[in-house]
Amino acid sequence: MGRTKPIVSKEYVVGLTDGEGCFYVNVSKLPTYRAGYRIQLHFHLKMQEKDRGLLEKVRNTLDCGAVYFQKEQRANHAQCYRYTVSAHEEIFNKIIPFFQQYPLQSASKSKSFKIFCKIASLIKKRAHLMPNGLEPILALKAQMNQRTIGLA
Repeated sequence: MGRTKPIVSKEYVVGLTDGEGCFYVNVSKLPTYRAGYRIQLHFHLKMQEKDRGLLEKVRNTLDCGAVYFQKEQRANHAQCYRYTVSAHEEIFNKIIPFFQQYPLQSASKSKSFKIFCKIASLIKKRAHLMPNGLEPILALKAQMNQRTIGLA
């Protein structure tokens, strides 16, 4: 019998993602691609170096992605580790179903995730390879991860 990998609760993953997570869509102009653009979907959690073990538990819980060292270049910032999932298959088959079953609680992160899902659906249908298929993706992307400035 193999040793089981340490995990965290699914609710903990949701809470951690609400506070520290990011759903991100990267659009790069690349003439070598048929449509002229590469669209990458990413899910990230970034934490201080001392919390690497926690990110590994999240990876074990979600059963996908990788944890790696991210050298911090900015002054007065601690060195960090990042848990990231960027393979489309893992986004489609693990990350999206997980957060659909265990919904995010914060309004802003929940909104970004819903938009992320719409973009993922367009990619899955290969809409980004059609003429004018990029515009809806860019319009949706512009609505993600918007910071709201509150009054003190």
